[in-house]
Amino acid sequence: MFTRSLRAMLLFVLVVLGLTQCARRGTPDGGPRDLDPPVMTKAIPDTFSTNFDAEKIRIYFNEYVRLTNVQRQLIISPPMNFFPEIRPQGLPTNFIDILIVDTLKENTTYTFNFGQSIQDNNESNPLSFFKYVFSTGNYIDSLKISGSIKDALLEVPENFISVMLQEVDSTFNDSTIYKQKPIYITNTLDSLTVFQMENIKPGTYFLYAIKDINNNYLYDQKTEKIAFREAFVTLPTDSVFVLNLFKEINNFKAYRPTQAARRRYLFGFEGAPENIKIELLNKVPDTFDYRITKQPDKDTLFYWFKNYEADTLQFKVYQNDSKADTFDVAFKKIKGDTLLLKPLYTTFLPLDKPYVLTSEVPLLAFDENKISVLDQDSVVVNFKADLKNEQELVVDFPKSEINRYKIQFLPGAVTDFFDRQNDTIRVTARTKSDREYGRLSLNLELVRNFPVVVQLLNSSGKVITEKIATTRRTVDFTLLDPMVYTIRMIYDTNANGKWDTGDFFKRRQPERIDYMNKTIDIRANWDVFETFTPK
Repeated sequence: MFTRSLRAMLLFVLVVLGLTQCARRGTPDGGPRDLDPPVMTKAIPDTFSTNFDAEKIRIYFNEYVRLTNVQRQLIISPPMNFFPEIRPQGLPTNFIDILIVDTLKENTTYTFNFGQSIQDNNESNPLSFFKYVFSTGNYIDSLKISGSIKDALLEVPENFISVMLQEVDSTFNDSTIYKQKPIYITNTLDSLTVFQMENIKPGTYFLYAIKDINNNYLYDQKTEKIAFREAFVTLPTDSVFVLNLFKEINNFKAYRPTQAARRRYLFGFEGAPENIKIELLNKVPDTFDYRITKQPDKDTLFYWFKNYEADTLQFKVYQNDSKADTFDVAFKKIKGDTLLLKPLYTTFLPLDKPYVLTSEVPLLAFDENKISVLDQDSVVVNFKADLKNEQELVVDFPKSEINRYKIQFLPGAVTDFFDRQNDTIRVTARTKSDREYGRLSLNLELVRNFPVVVQLLNSSGKVITEKIATTRRTVDFTLLDPMVYTIRMIYDTNANGKWDTGDFFKRRQPERIDYMNKTIDIRANWDVFETFTPK
């Protein structure tokens, strides 16, 4: 009896264990991943409502959602003075509330574009560019405008570009975009270079775009890029518009100077460095002298002077016809600048470039008789010396590959603005083999207008070398360091040899730049032949 009961019990345990194992083997793994975005199921008031006067909007979804970066992603057109309260944020919910805290305009269609901010709670699938639309009048405006964004200088434009429409009426003028929010707005957000603005009423508009850094819907020339269409746009239209972003040269502004050394003052400024005048208003002796130089890569001018001191210096700063600024600056008897000459090339000297010594202090003169160049066999090499921009001593001489040159500057070879002279300087400059460089021959037969500036850029966007072409021919680049180059072409409309940006008040677009449709890999001792084909 006991044995039969024990067998029955063991059999029961085995069956239970077997069923458990089977259950484990058959447990579902969760199924395929959910890739579907949330879906709006209901809105109160309903989207596309007319005669809207509610203070609260509630939107329901078919699953739990979470709001992400809604303050940046939500674009309201036309803009409101007070951003609505959106809740709940950071918590999963199957609805969102919009609390309107602004006074709505009469007979106006409003669009709330949520961008990528509404995502499902589990997989973060975004409900891309979900829109809630309503009108305070008795109909919904239905016209639209579309286009794309380019950058005048960059190969790929920045993200989050605001595209705007200002209504052209009796109050519209050139200052409107600085002072008045647009009537319609959209944004490329973080993934697109195209734009589409919908629910617009018929009318005539000024179309423009800005990189709205401070998110105030107004153009700030000092920090923001702008793009605009010269002609007004009349809706309805089937046209597709291309807007070309550029950074304007700021209007001229001078900042209070600071004393950097005993006889050197720094003048910061905004705008173009050309034609800036700095005048010392103090009564000075006949022996007084001064120089003005620009600090490289900075919006700063150096004012150097000698043979005069005073407790206070009074400067007048202006550019062309701009209003002059006057500054009273204390003079301090601090340490003066020293003559310090630095070589431009510290490792290898390019075969096609001269040797250069740079100086922050302006240079007045040089004595070729106190300069010498010898090659590695101690053979004298003829050279030509010259001063460039009062800050570079250029020593140019013929060079051969795989050679070593000894360049010597005896005392007194260089004299600076303060009549100081150099001590003995001995330097060695080496050249590489021609086979360590690559060559590029670029055919310009597809180029539409001349002259053009052809530029080769490295991976960081820095211009490595450039050439100006005035006819439809081949441009040859030799002695190129091996690397992958990006090539761009500036259509030099005013033939000044450089790229010129646009000007909003003058309604001038920036000079056109085309990028080549591919990068070019230059390798040592390679000859590459290509035809410039724009993107």
